[in-house]
Amino acid sequence: MQIQIREIDHVVIRAADLPALTRFYCEVLGCHVEREERELGLVQLRAGRSLVDLITAGGPLDRHAPSGAGRNMDHLCLRVEPFDGEALKAWLIQAGAHPGDVVQRYGAEGFGPSLYLFDPEGNMIELKGPPAA
Repeated sequence: MQIQIREIDHVVIRAADLPALTRFYCEVLGCHVEREERELGLVQLRAGRSLVDLITAGGPLDRHAPSGAGRNMDHLCLRVEPFDGEALKAWLIQAGAHPGDVVQRYGAEGFGPSLYLFDPEGNMIELKGPPAA
């Protein structure tokens, strides 16, 4: 059987402070809460066609990394359109984030503008624009 991947369905991020991380992804990055299971420590956020799942670190859904294993996610890349680098940087700075420079990087659709920032728990996020014409 040949596996054919269409797109990323969701990514799961462990949260030490679930409410703060939820606010950041909603108020700063524009996601919205799609589903919550408070007893499980789960908030599922809609990010375009994908989901960003936030789970409480140490909660019922946390799979606790095996001994010696680290946090294995380097960064989460969110495709943003329209992408106005300067306006985006100004918004992020106003929201208390510290975005990097807008540079051309390769992604699923080819080279295009992107910038990096960190969420309140230190997870790196890349905001990626459309491919260069």
